[in-house]
Formats: sequence, C-alpha cells, structure tokens
Amino acid sequence: MDSIRGTNAALLTDFYELTMLAGYIKEARSGQRAIFEYFFRQLPSHTGFCISAGLEDFLVDLVSMRFDEESIGWLRSLGTFDEDFLEALRDFRFRGDVWAVPEGTPVFPNEPLARVDASIGEAQIVETLLLNRLNYQTLIATKAARVCYAAEGEPVMEFGLRRAQGPDGGLSGSRAAFIGGCSSTSNVLAAKTFGIPVSGTMAHSWIMSYPDERSAFEAYLDIFPDNPTLLLDTYDTIASGIPNAVEVFKKRRERGWSGRPAVRLDSGDLAYLSKVVDSAFRHAGFEEILIVASNELNEDLIADLKRQGARINAWGVGTELITGNAEPALGGVYKLVAIEDGGEMISRMKVSSNPEKTTDPGVKQPVRFFDTEGFATGDVMLAEDEELPVGGALISHDRIEYARVRPFYGSQRHQPLLQKVVSKGQRTQSPRPLVEIREFAQKELATLRPELRRLRNPERYWVGLSTRVADVKAEAVLRLTSQG
Repeated sequence: MDSIRGTNAALLTDFYELTMLAGYIKEARSGQRAIFEYFFRQLPSHTGFCISAGLEDFLVDLVSMRFDEESIGWLRSLGTFDEDFLEALRDFRFRGDVWAVPEGTPVFPNEPLARVDASIGEAQIVETLLLNRLNYQTLIATKAARVCYAAEGEPVMEFGLRRAQGPDGGLSGSRAAFIGGCSSTSNVLAAKTFGIPVSGTMAHSWIMSYPDERSAFEAYLDIFPDNPTLLLDTYDTIASGIPNAVEVFKKRRERGWSGRPAVRLDSGDLAYLSKVVDSAFRHAGFEEILIVASNELNEDLIADLKRQGARINAWGVGTELITGNAEPALGGVYKLVAIEDGGEMISRMKVSSNPEKTTDPGVKQPVRFFDTEGFATGDVMLAEDEELPVGGALISHDRIEYARVRPFYGSQRHQPLLQKVVSKGQRTQSPRPLVEIREFAQKELATLRPELRRLRNPERYWVGLSTRVADVKAEAVLRLTSQG
C-alpha cells in the first residue's frame, strides 16, 4: 500500500501525544523506558471473535516516522512548543521493540495484541498511529469473516469502495476484507496494490444507454465474452431481464460458446428471483449458472436467504462490510503496563469503578491452548518471564471474578501469541504476501469451534490470568483503591 509514511506518519497523531512528548523532554524523562499494550475491551455485537489485521501498515509507517523541516516549521507556527522540543524532533526515530499477534490471528477481548517497549517519548507518540491502523482493519476483517461464514464457502466479492470512509478507508478496508475471507474486490487500486483478485461487470447505466435491454446484453458479451455477468433488474427482472438474458446466452451457445452463464440480481426479492432465474436457465438446457446477489447484503441477510433456499451462489457485499455497519469502530486502547523506576520495571495499571475497564498490570504474554481435536480452548495471560508448570495444571483466573478458574496443562498443544516484529527500531521479519496472511487467517479460523463463529449468541471464549498475574492485579487494586 502507498502508506502515509515518514513525515505524514509522524503527524498522524492526536495533539496530546505531542504535548506529552514535549513534557517528557522538558522534564528530561523522554528516555525513561516504558511498556504499553494494545488490546480491545469488547467484541462487536453478536460476534464471538475478532481477526487481527492492520499490522503491516503500522509497521511500514513506524520504521519510517520522521519529522522533517516542513513539519517542524508548522509545529513552530502553532506557538505551543519551545525550541528545545522542536530541535529534539529532528532526531526522532522509533528505536524500541514491538511484539504483535500475527495478522489473521483470531483474538479476543482484554488480551494484548501488540506490545511496545521503548523510551516513554517514543512509545507515547506511536499510540494514535497504532490504534488507527489496527482498530479499523481488525473490525473489517472480522466483519468479512462473518459474512464469509454465512456464505458457507461460496465466493464473497467486496464491493465497498464507493461507500468507504475516504480513499484510505477504501484501501485499508479492501485489504482487511481479503484477510477476512473475501475472494475479490471491486477496488482497482486495492487489487493493484495488494494483488487481490478484481471483479465487476456493469452498472444499470450501461443497459440504460442502449435502446433496449437485449442489445445492451449482446454488446457487453461481444466485448467481454470471458466475463459474461449480466445485470437483470434494470427494468423488470421477470418480464424482461431473465428472458432477455436466457435468449442472449442461448444464441451464444448456438454459435459454439460453451461457458457458464452468469447474472447478477441487485434488487427485489432475491430468494424468489434467484429461483426463477435458475428455473429459466435450466429449462433452456443450462445445467450450471452463476447467480450473483448484491443490494445492501450482510451476514444475517445471506444466512436468511440460504434458509429460504435461494439459488444464489456468489455474493457482492459493499456498504455493510466496508463500514462495519452497526459497529463503526473497534474499541481498541493502548495502556501503560510497566515503567522504569530506579533501574527496574514497575507494573502499572488503571483502576476504574467499572471493573471491565480496570487493566491488567505488568508485561504479559497470552498463550493459546488447544484440545486434542485442534480446537482452541482458551487463552491465558502469563507474566512475560513466567513458564508453564511441568506436570501440573496452570490455573487460569477470570479477570474480574478471580474465584472462577479453569485448569490448563503444559502437555496440551499451546502457542504463545505475541511475536517480536521490531527490534531496536528495525523489523525482524520480511513482510508476508497478503495471500499468505489470508490463508493463515482461514487456517486459524478453523481452530474456532462453530459455537464461537455462529452469527447470534456465540459462545464466550475464555481469556484469563495466570495465578501470578491475578495475584499482582488483586494486590495492586487493593493498594491503589486504599490510597487517600
């Protein structure tokens, strides 16, 4: 992707990040080591999981962040910052470390998806960029995974560009939708940039520009004989669109064409119309036909159409996918979990009267456990240097009700989720091709039980704390709430 690298990435931040950085420099604290973790607190409605996405775009921007003369001059013009701060920006580079969950990994609330370990100034200034890149793409990849699940393996084409939140939303959304399982995009720039298969045929205006529907169909097939998807609902789908399409394809067959007819329905009763289309083409001797449906589809409508026996076998999904529909944002946050004090790292946590918003202190590594069938059974947040018990059970505590516990065993297949992706400001891994990320996501989704993937009232996945982390949290809550 043509990222907003360098100068623009440095300024793609909230203003308070700059004021805090200026304050750390003023107090000679900007080199103090700090560790932040990124996580989200709540799943989208009726959703049992999320699919992590956006990491590659974040890393591209992170390693190239710079404040050039133009940026520094503009900041000077605000009259807010002194010259010491502005001069310090000339040497700004991210020199810290980053751990992250690989893109395409199913993830759950309150577990760290990324960890930033750097000087507090560097760690603070990248907050907004990280949230911007990961929150949106994770939301859209998740939505795409649900839509594709409802389609039961049939191809889902992402048609969202014209309804996306600006050009970057269109590009980022197409990328994330492909990770989540979409088979193609209508977004030509995204197809070129990421190597996503591109799809699309015609709009109603093509047909309306001809004297009649049949001549519009014939002209299109003359020009694109290998991409013959005809849009049926410009005038009257049953009285006009279907019979004209059947006749056009019959004439092609008589002249030796042996392809599969393809049509698109964009309005009306899609279930009923698809059955009429299928019947008409079969009556004309076509054994296979591709019926594409569009028109404000989402996962619930697709599932409902399938329950009605619709003959649709490909789906075009736009607005409801690219915007997240009822879930316009993922509530990801970036919280300080440890800071250097007197040469050692001290745990930090936020305490809230809302227990869900009380953070988990200290540097953590989420570990995923699997059963003998290969299904994920739960994630446990261990302290960074904590090892699994040998021979015994690892007791995992609920994040709020510590007495609720589950045992996990080192003998079970397990996988630490965070991998080091940046070391001292340099990437540790080459970028993965997007198609590999998509394949990885599909493989990982298969480790989730159907109860987690269902579209309504999914099972709640276990994410808990090791006893060591739970004890530290309980002691910290008691200490902090008793102060003053």
